[in-house]
Amino acid sequence: MSNKRSEKNQDRYKKNKRNRKLKIIVILILFLSVGSGLLGWKVYKDFRNTSDNIFQDITTQNKRSEPVDVKVEDHPFSMLLLGTDSGDLGRTEKGRSDTVMLLTVNKQQEKMTILSIPRDTYTEIIGHGTKDKINHAYAFGGVQMSINTVQNLLNVPIDYYVEINMKGLQELADALGGITITPPLNFIQDGHEFNEGEPTKMSGEKTLAYTRMRYEDPQGDYGRQARQRQVLDASIKKASSFSSILKYRELLNTLENNMKTNLTFENMVDIFNDYSSAAANIEQIQLSGTGEKMNDIYYEMVTDEEVNRVSNLLREQLELDNNDEENNSEVIESSIN
Repeated sequence: MSNKRSEKNQDRYKKNKRNRKLKIIVILILFLSVGSGLLGWKVYKDFRNTSDNIFQDITTQNKRSEPVDVKVEDHPFSMLLLGTDSGDLGRTEKGRSDTVMLLTVNKQQEKMTILSIPRDTYTEIIGHGTKDKINHAYAFGGVQMSINTVQNLLNVPIDYYVEINMKGLQELADALGGITITPPLNFIQDGHEFNEGEPTKMSGEKTLAYTRMRYEDPQGDYGRQARQRQVLDASIKKASSFSSILKYRELLNTLENNMKTNLTFENMVDIFNDYSSAAANIEQIQLSGTGEKMNDIYYEMVTDEEVNRVSNLLREQLELDNNDEENNSEVIESSIN
């Protein structure tokens, strides 16, 4: 009888032990669920607040018959990248756009194109009534005049823009934990050494030095633009990596302090979700010209044939009919879905 009682007690003890374990597991699952939910909400709020703080809409000349909609997964879009050459975005002096790049993103082709435009390109400055270096458009009229000028030069619509100052480029590379680039030549800049063909992990300071060197490059400013495209390519790929996602707060702080854009939070989410595959296939192209002096000032003179070559490439990427959007200069708010 005592043995049966003992067995029952043992069974009861084992059952209670299992129940306690089950309760602990359930509590742990609930805790983790609530914790991950709170973490997800915190991340969402951080991204939302940053996007609201860096958002800056603009008025530009409309070059599309209908606004682009990135909610439609197969709708290609373009983005102008302006790297400014002075101070923080709170500066009182505008400076000039030291870097001018145009991106086209095509989801169906899973392809992104990065075009470098020489900052000394001689062209009509739309809204200023003069011809000058293309990077002076920013000094004369900020992002708005820069967009209108590039649109006019290349006959393509610009849907979005991102403006980042050179200090921001340095901070971005640091926030990403450094980026790895293989230099195409040997040189020393600002105390940093770069060796041809040797993959090099670069801090923000070293990245900035890498993009600044021009006079020792046999290709001059074209070589510098190629290195800038390298940095942009490496930054895009590193930013989409899991290790960088874990450092999201540092990345957001960098963007908030150094960047302005007309991308809304919803735009960013849609692009990240639906267009990220295009970042795996990046084509780099260059608008090329020849250097000439007028009144002792250096300009880059680009032929009509070269402009048409690049324009056609971009329009193909954006899936535009060559008979559309020409001579469309209606000024509208850049309210893009």
